[in-house]
Amino acid sequence: MPKGHDELDLDLLMQYWGTEIPEMGLIAHWKLDEVQGSTARDNVTGEDAFVFGDPLWLPAGGIVDGALQLDGVDDCVVTASGMNLTEGPFSVTVWINGGTPGQVIISQQVVSDWVVLDTEGKLMTELKSAGRPNRGPLLSDATITDGDWHRIGLVWDGSYRRLSVDGAEVACDAESLSGLENASSSLYIGVGEDYAAGTFFSGLIDDVRIYNRVVSQ
Repeated sequence: MPKGHDELDLDLLMQYWGTEIPEMGLIAHWKLDEVQGSTARDNVTGEDAFVFGDPLWLPAGGIVDGALQLDGVDDCVVTASGMNLTEGPFSVTVWINGGTPGQVIISQQVVSDWVVLDTEGKLMTELKSAGRPNRGPLLSDATITDGDWHRIGLVWDGSYRRLSVDGAEVACDAESLSGLENASSSLYIGVGEDYAAGTFFSGLIDDVRIYNRVVSQ
């Protein structure tokens, strides 16, 4: 006897029971939930990022399961592949706890610091615009070095750069940009684009996600 719609729906549901369904537009996701070792798995592509220095894995110390504790001296994560910023809108989210002025949370190798703390410990981005005039950094008044967990968001919607903290927008370009500078190098998590001393992040980083769409923060 043929199955009814309810039975077919139940069969389909059971096929995916216990399976993690990827978020729409999610193209990279470093959970940073490992317990040891020198690699961090991208949950979307399956690629390993490389962990440098001697950071501390905290399997139960993150805001979403585990987290990675960086020492601000030489600890960082370098992704196996890069991202072309000129292909369209994208969003980045990351949970952080700690940091001091001048340190970088996420950057792109030899290109720009995506998520960085300015000289006062306030959130900003140095994503570079294409063409002329070349827009400078996008600054915010949000101080995030208070020792609490914060969810940081960076969005490029095709015209404007936007920053958010804990779901609230804290900065947006006053004028539209013609585009972003062409780049496709690897990403750095926990250090600046020039790998300079003083840019290494000191604190906890957890659950780094990149989307190829605008994500509401």
